[in-house]
Amino acid sequence: MVKKSAVPPEELLDFIREGEKFLIVGHKEPDGDCIGSQLALASVLRRLGKEAILCSAGPFKRTEVKHYAPLFTPAPDTKGINRAIVIDCSSIERTGEVKPYLEGLSIAVIDHHDNRKAGEEAAYLLPARYIDPDAPSTTFMVMKVLDAMGLEISLDEARFLFFGLCTDTGFFRHVDNEGAETFEAAAALIRAGANPKDAFASIYGGKSMDSRRLIGHILLRAEPLFDGKLVISSEEYEETCRYGYESRDSDILFQLFQSVDGVEAIVIIRQETPEECTIAFRSRSVVDVGSIAESFGGGGHTNASGCITPGSIAELKPRVIKAFEGVFG
Repeated sequence: MVKKSAVPPEELLDFIREGEKFLIVGHKEPDGDCIGSQLALASVLRRLGKEAILCSAGPFKRTEVKHYAPLFTPAPDTKGINRAIVIDCSSIERTGEVKPYLEGLSIAVIDHHDNRKAGEEAAYLLPARYIDPDAPSTTFMVMKVLDAMGLEISLDEARFLFFGLCTDTGFFRHVDNEGAETFEAAAALIRAGANPKDAFASIYGGKSMDSRRLIGHILLRAEPLFDGKLVISSEEYEETCRYGYESRDSDILFQLFQSVDGVEAIVIIRQETPEECTIAFRSRSVVDVGSIAESFGGGGHTNASGCITPGSIAELKPRVIKAFEGVFG
């Protein structure tokens, strides 16, 4: 069976055609899919003779996106702008410091998350929503927008879109037997000039030695539970301070845990500040970690989700384990 993704709604295409100046807004702590989507869409709008301002609250923690930070602003000048396109964002709240600048604007949303907390968006004017949780990435959806508008993909756009597609598919590791459309999109982007070898080097290269040391600490702390079906580990605040956010390499870390025989779900709790943690959830296939993340105030995908929540590792770890009792207990 081949899964077919949703087509862009006509309301979104009209929203783009009829506007002249846009804010292109992504979520805070952007990843490659978010950045690639924003850069490609901004390029398209500029080719159409429109103005596009790239907005992000940052911080640009990931090695592969840090060099793009100067292209983005957290405090845009909105004079003369009445439209925004929010990219790869499961809720307006996730735009962080950019959120106040969206008030009063007409907003379109392009996103492949479940958007479980969409109720807050009732306060905003949302004339166009293109939401497709079955899409492999938001860059894939932006590519569909270009196709629906009859536009050729430029060389830079192909590189941005391929970068995001590779990021969210784990360089195609997460594509299953329903994902033929994903590889068709990849082939089209390569024909347009994207280079898989360069994309792989950008995403997985350039890491520091500290990043490997930090992975070692988290691996040593890993605890298998429920007959090895769940692995839970943590990053202590001292390690956060010592190694820094830029030393994190979550993709490789989750790859290592997922390669362990019998593991179905993985949780990493990170003490970001003395008062607050982030919790990252991943699952191999059948476990819906999105629902568990939602119970902690977060969200995301069925197999990849997260949240930010008050508390310490010692306080949150028992709660996380208890949340999985209904799954594995």
